[in-house]
Amino acid sequence: MSDLVRFGRDICGDLAQAERREWWLTNGLGGYAGGTIAGTLTRRYHGLLIAPLHGAMDRQLLMAKADATLDLAGREWPLFTNRWYGDVVEPAGYRNIEQFRLQGRMPVWRFACADRIVEMRIWMVAGEHTTYVAYRCSGGGDEPARLRLKLLMNHRDHHGNMPVTGTTAALKQRDSRLEIEWPEGGQLYLHSTPAEMEPRQDWHEGFQLKREAERGLADIDNNLSLGQLIFTLQENEWVGFAVTLNDQLQFDLPAAMQSFLDRDKSLSKPPSEGVSEPDWVAQMRLSADSFLIKRVLPSGELGDSIIAGYPWFGDWGRDTMISLAGLTLAVGRLVSARSILMSYAKLVDQGQLPNRFTDRGETAEYNTVDAALWYFDAWHAYLEASDDLESLQQIYPVLQGIIEWHIKGTRYGIGMDPQDHLLHAGEAGVQLTWMDAKVGNWVVTPRTGKAVEINALWYNALIIMAGFAERLGESATDYAELAEAVKTSFKRFTHPDGEGLFDLLDGPNGDDSSLRPNQILAVSLPHSPLDSKQQKQVVEICSRELLTSHGLRSLSPRHKDYAHHYKGGVADRDGAYHQGTVWAWLLGHYAWAEYRVRGDAVAAQQRLEPLGDHLKDAGLGHVSEIFDADPPHQPRGAPAQAWSVATVLVAWQRLQQVIDGQ
Repeated sequence: MSDLVRFGRDICGDLAQAERREWWLTNGLGGYAGGTIAGTLTRRYHGLLIAPLHGAMDRQLLMAKADATLDLAGREWPLFTNRWYGDVVEPAGYRNIEQFRLQGRMPVWRFACADRIVEMRIWMVAGEHTTYVAYRCSGGGDEPARLRLKLLMNHRDHHGNMPVTGTTAALKQRDSRLEIEWPEGGQLYLHSTPAEMEPRQDWHEGFQLKREAERGLADIDNNLSLGQLIFTLQENEWVGFAVTLNDQLQFDLPAAMQSFLDRDKSLSKPPSEGVSEPDWVAQMRLSADSFLIKRVLPSGELGDSIIAGYPWFGDWGRDTMISLAGLTLAVGRLVSARSILMSYAKLVDQGQLPNRFTDRGETAEYNTVDAALWYFDAWHAYLEASDDLESLQQIYPVLQGIIEWHIKGTRYGIGMDPQDHLLHAGEAGVQLTWMDAKVGNWVVTPRTGKAVEINALWYNALIIMAGFAERLGESATDYAELAEAVKTSFKRFTHPDGEGLFDLLDGPNGDDSSLRPNQILAVSLPHSPLDSKQQKQVVEICSRELLTSHGLRSLSPRHKDYAHHYKGGVADRDGAYHQGTVWAWLLGHYAWAEYRVRGDAVAAQQRLEPLGDHLKDAGLGHVSEIFDADPPHQPRGAPAQAWSVATVLVAWQRLQQVIDGQ
């Protein structure tokens, strides 16, 4: 594995830069851990263990951090940093960081303390709610050194803040295991290498969460200290602990570390032997694994799904289907792809896939017009990779039902207009497309009517369905004829001046000529309803008005509602979400569309490289959800987003196949 993400004192010793860069780990069950290079808590979502306790998405902050201090020759060296109420930074342990790097996905710090080097590592166990933290000391003479770890715990929803309640936990110590039980229920276990435990429970008040303040949210949190672990350090010997929900954990710190590294090394390899790829693609391959989860679905069965983004998103139907090819097929995980597709088949209702899941992830909401259409695209990609006709035979009736429901009409005004065979969708107060921001009762981009990407997806789905019918020996005539009718009517989207496509037809206020990136899907999808001239016009207008280094703007800078930056409180941010803000997931679609029109696979692939550079910023090793509309396009939103990674991996791989002549 490469050291793509590596920083020295120039970044680590600059608090603003060290806080800007975050590490994130996941466990394949929806649990995660995260923090900053500096060691400060800047988000309510930062912590060593955040895990679902009751529902699939009922994620709770269970351990915030372990503040480490090196005792050496009568001097204390803080290996941690805290930001307190009033913007007070104390202690400034970040100044002792000599180097930070990612080894695969494992964050690794190196602290320089006089003649000693202390290395710290953090990792999570795949398929288990367990986080390990390890330290080792090297260099120097015979002077004895001790490491003191203050254990800061919590027990709150990861979307919230903890008030000081006076509550303490019940503790039981058994050898090197500490059992922690909260008055409201729930047990946590902490295992360590040999150490002295000094229990002392007190609340540490006033942690200032800088990023939450920037987002206009409550920015003060409090954590409960359980006391401290004290380790005697030996040259190059690992010490540390694991915090876990697993009461049967077989604690073996070196073995757990090696297992994590071995798994990451395996996942970072290209799916095909002999394939050469840049380091940033290998790093994105690791990122892809971070979003795949197993969880109990609303059907009550254990299934596979995709987390839309960390830290605050759950699994969304639309995001799952858009991301599936990149997170599974592009990395050679066909079994995972099939499992996700079949899991969602059980959730299809009235021709729709769920948009998202509420009530701790246990109840499906169906307010989406495009998730079901992306489902066809995901199945198409899976079958292209697998030729799994047995699964196609099994899912075919479900896909037939989705088409039938769209023809006759389903929830939220979604249905085919019998006059022009285009899909319309929308009801007052409901957001149905991916441009789904809503502030109170205000739907920022309602797009009620016939949206351009929805009808590109509709045409794509019909052509795919015709192909599926032929492969199974069924009649494809109805699907093919309907697709041709849609293609004919799709010409209505063409702007009369040749400047791309209308974003919406037949809306409450007529046709919407706002220049948005949705039209690029009419070129990038496997089956385009446009001729070559129209495709070229779409790519040219998008490249001229919307293209940036990190994705496509969601609205032209010439529009009166264009938002230059994504910042401020909830209403300000949601109001800018799709009004200019750059979306990384669209860059992969743009790159493929550009290749289709211009025929230069190398140039199209180079469009993706800035997101490779971005892996060293914001969510390290991951791709952010969004960026400011104006240069320098600061990263915003979730620091690790599934479809941002997925669409880039798919585009890079497909373009590489073209370059290699495959």
